[in-house]
Amino acid sequence: CITLDVQAACRGATVTQELLKEGFHRDLLVRAELGGVGEDSGGCAVAARTRLPAGIYVDPYELASLQQQNLTKAVLTPDVIDVEAPEYLATDLLVLLYMEPDPRCPRCFRATLPVHGRYHRPAEDSEEALVVLKSPEVLICCCDSHPPAECWKPAEVEAPCSGKTDGPCQWYSVTHKPAYEETILQVPVGFRQHSSFVCVVTLLATVLCSSLILAAVCRYGHLS
Repeated sequence: CITLDVQAACRGATVTQELLKEGFHRDLLVRAELGGVGEDSGGCAVAARTRLPAGIYVDPYELASLQQQNLTKAVLTPDVIDVEAPEYLATDLLVLLYMEPDPRCPRCFRATLPVHGRYHRPAEDSEEALVVLKSPEVLICCCDSHPPAECWKPAEVEAPCSGKTDGPCQWYSVTHKPAYEETILQVPVGFRQHSSFVCVVTLLATVLCSSLILAAVCRYGHLS
């Protein structure tokens, strides 16, 4: 478990999140600097809980592969996700992202999670749709010590600590100050006035490809 100086925990935490890369496939980087961290007290696990809106999602198969390689650890709610659904047919996703100590900062923790933008409806006058990510909540789960009630509030989280215990345990919400209240993901969208043109081109391409397949069948015989 990660060790935490509970006597200094009332200082709160500072949280930042950042979207890396470009396009539909991004990495969500979350950093948290806690008010007090030491090596002389009980161990605690640190996590960030964030709600992803319908316009962005986590691929559960990609996450499972990363967790097998110990590259990241997270719990998704719900755990069944339709990765093909467009934004207007999808729902929000709650993510508990376990964080690791940042070796460059003695009081800092960080975690990275691959996220993906969903397709949106075509727009009238914009080339982009905006997906707003609120600042995550910082949670702590202590293995060997109990946090002071006046500093941390119990949080309803059905997930194990990342330390010694395997079953569900008591998580606590840490008072925190976000560096930014929200992060915005810009997702490219098409123009609604281009719908007719796209439909015509798609129909012509389908007819052309079907004709080529039929011609090949007639020329070379039935396909096995």
